[in-house]
Amino acid sequence: MGPLLGALVFLLLLFILFAGFVAYKMAKPPRFIGDWTPKEWGVDYDEITFETSDGLKLSGWWIPSGGGKTVIPLHGYTRSRWDDVYMKQTTEFLLKEGYNVLTFDFRAHGRSEGKYTTVGRDEVRDVEAAIRWLKENHPEAAESIALIGFSMGAIVTIRSLAELGEVCCGVADSPPIYLDRTGARSLKYFANLPEWLYPLVKPFGRLFSGETEDTIELADKVRKPLLLIAGEKDPLVEVDEVREFYERNRKVNPDVELWVTDSPHVRTLKFRPQEWKARVGDFLRRHL
Repeated sequence: MGPLLGALVFLLLLFILFAGFVAYKMAKPPRFIGDWTPKEWGVDYDEITFETSDGLKLSGWWIPSGGGKTVIPLHGYTRSRWDDVYMKQTTEFLLKEGYNVLTFDFRAHGRSEGKYTTVGRDEVRDVEAAIRWLKENHPEAAESIALIGFSMGAIVTIRSLAELGEVCCGVADSPPIYLDRTGARSLKYFANLPEWLYPLVKPFGRLFSGETEDTIELADKVRKPLLLIAGEKDPLVEVDEVREFYERNRKVNPDVELWVTDSPHVRTLKFRPQEWKARVGDFLRRHL
């Protein structure tokens, strides 16, 4: 092997290793852990732990308000229940509305166990485990259960509506519809890397996280009340993609709604808080 060919092979190996490293970092996001608790609002809460069907222990908070209606907020990729962009505000809003709140960290996030995220596929098991904990420990609060999910949590919300009978309705804020498209955009958004690198990263990502079907494939399966929120300035999810899901879903689901705002990814609550709370509050009052 000549020096030039040897150098090219070496550079190719380095490039492959780099793609594998990027995939590993995407499948194993940094854990976001904050220091605020619901005690800030003068409410009682419990630190809880529950186990998924595949044996992972997840960490969360149970914040009762009384009554039989419970909402489970679901955080996005790289975040946790401590997120202060949308999770903290959502939790406070739900408590003021009089709902019980069960909030937790998805697998491989926050203080929960798990090595790798699957960006929505196995995370449905996390929601299932949370609901099981609720029914076993506070059955009086499990009469009606709703989900509010952001980004990855929005994928899980849609998937849960299709797969979990206990969930009666859900809000999906900024849901990725085509995972490869959002995955490519994520390289630029999270790591400042070019989108064209994604086809090389994807095969390694499957080694860590497996393969998840696109959210669009669930459009024919969801037949429960669903509020979709999409932002025109979202760098990760295009409005037309969410609208495609909406148009397809409403053929089988008369209770699907689409709200398009001018906000970036999962930022409608931040930039239009009163409008978001009014819209989501009305949706929950009608369907929960």
